Amino acid sequence: MAFFRQYIAPLIVVIIFLFALFVVSARIFLPGDMTAPAPLGTIPGFLVSTQYLINNIRV
Repeated sequence: MAFFRQYIAPLIVVIIFLFALFVVSARIFLPGDMTAPAPLGTIPGFLVSTQYLINNIRV
């Protein structure tokens, strides 16, 4: 068990970190339209469900 804690577990953590670093860095190579900010328009149906929740809150 000590072998796993000293060698295997840290190796797994480093591999996960390097994979996450690679995935985040890969955003540089995405096409320009995918790196644009999200639209500012209203989400259809969101306003209706929010009003329903606000009207039915009981304190």
